[in-house]
Amino acid sequence: MPQRRRNLRSISTPIILGAVSVPLSIALLVGWAIVLADNVAESDDATVDVWLLVVGSVSFVVVVTILLLMSYYLAREILEVRRQDTFIDSVTHELKSPLASLKLCLETMARPDLPEDKRAGLHNMMLGDVERLTAFIDDVLQSTRLASGGSVGINLSDVKIRDLAERISESSARRHQRSLGLVRIAIDAEMEVVTDEAALEIVLKNLVDNALKYSPPDAPVDIVARRDERGRAIVEVRDRGMGIERRHLKRVFNRFFRVQKPEVRQRRGTGLGLFVVSALVRNMGGRVEAESEGEGKGTTMRITLPANDEVSALAEEAAQ
Repeated sequence: MPQRRRNLRSISTPIILGAVSVPLSIALLVGWAIVLADNVAESDDATVDVWLLVVGSVSFVVVVTILLLMSYYLAREILEVRRQDTFIDSVTHELKSPLASLKLCLETMARPDLPEDKRAGLHNMMLGDVERLTAFIDDVLQSTRLASGGSVGINLSDVKIRDLAERISESSARRHQRSLGLVRIAIDAEMEVVTDEAALEIVLKNLVDNALKYSPPDAPVDIVARRDERGRAIVEVRDRGMGIERRHLKRVFNRFFRVQKPEVRQRRGTGLGLFVVSALVRNMGGRVEAESEGEGKGTTMRITLPANDEVSALAEEAAQ
């Protein structure tokens, strides 16, 4: 709570300064214009006064503009700091939680009288914690590389989307302790795309993980794919979870962004997953978009990938 109050105070200060400075400058501008206008009427040589009026007006406009820009950029930077503070808190939680679970499991498994069935259950729990840590570290490293403008190589291959989706659905359902039947796949077995399989796997894994994370435990998640009239591959991950407000549909792809609501904060997350999705999809020559009818009405994440012949042509041009 003290940290949040400190953040609120830090962001309110430049806004208040800007709000006070702008009307004050405008009042001075108006007052100066009135005084100089009276002088122009009384003076025989009005040229100097007119030039003073023009120069003064331009100066005040410049001052007001600078103040507005200062307030805007300062507020934006402070918001970025707040997002990074939230990210650090999330990272701490994401690391400490599975590590504490692993420690407890190891201490329990050290008991000589522990039954074999409980030992096997603890072993599976540890595997799940390790998978969580691995996925989290991968997201952090990937987002850092993408945000810093580092090169992300593309290794093109023929990818069967259904096989990839089945593999991801199994691992995600196990990681979130959900029934395998909850992740439903409607993709033709022969549908292939020419793309980077490793990048597409990260993209789909993050989308399916998000869909399961923000949905009720018994709500199904659908992975569907088709081709449009131009031959592009359209892959959608649909959930029946908490949904997204229209004003946040584009912002969810920003780095560190998380909707500031209690039901969102209760779930693990760092605000990196969808940023990684967006950057990787762009790197593959595609685009990603979010659709939702509002809170409580679920979300559809749609990926559009270039047609196979377009990808091949681009690859040949790059090779030359």
